[in-house]
Amino acid sequence: MSVGIQVRKRMVSGDRQFDLDVAFTSTAKRIALFGPSGAGKSLTLRAVAGLLRPDAGRIEINGRVLFDSQAGICLPTQSRRVAYLFQDYALFPHLTVAQNISFGLRRGWLNPPRREVGPEARRWVDAFELGSIVGSYPNEISGGQKQRVALARALMLQPDILLLDEPFSALDSQLRGKMRQELNALQRQLDVPMLLITHDPADVEALADEVFEVREGRVGRRDDDVGL
Repeated sequence: MSVGIQVRKRMVSGDRQFDLDVAFTSTAKRIALFGPSGAGKSLTLRAVAGLLRPDAGRIEINGRVLFDSQAGICLPTQSRRVAYLFQDYALFPHLTVAQNISFGLRRGWLNPPRREVGPEARRWVDAFELGSIVGSYPNEISGGQKQRVALARALMLQPDILLLDEPFSALDSQLRGKMRQELNALQRQLDVPMLLITHDPADVEALADEVFEVREGRVGRRDDDVGL
């Protein structure tokens, strides 16, 4: 696992301006960007995913260049082989669990069958113990189940890296601790590299091998802990 990220982006809204200038490299398989809200963590993650085009910089994952402003390289989101887990999980409310999980592999305009779980999806349905709810809709399942469905959908695409945007912020404190343990176990079992952003030191302690602190659009490395 190797990650090299250099992102520069100026954001202007009215008379307000924010300059993102983030640069770090890592060979860790579990990386955390830690810092307060508004520091630039989500902007960095969006740049890696291809949802935000930097003004300048270079993004390289496992030797694959996703973005290089000098070379004129900017791969489209669907070609980056990254999976993005949003804070609110972004499940389709009108699709069942089975359809949500299979959606990324579907080609054309038709939705996947309502209850059918294909062979590619079965691995993740079994791994996340979702078999009993494959016919349910997102509003019929718990917060923890929604997270597992979103993770299953993300991993269906066999990504090079999993991007996690404050993955536990929508959960209550009791479920948050349980889901940290579950994600930790699953990540180690599945061996999928992970880039996590969070403002919670408990997430860092449970899920990160290397931590970079982001403040006011800049990044610094924290070797031993997050200093809290």
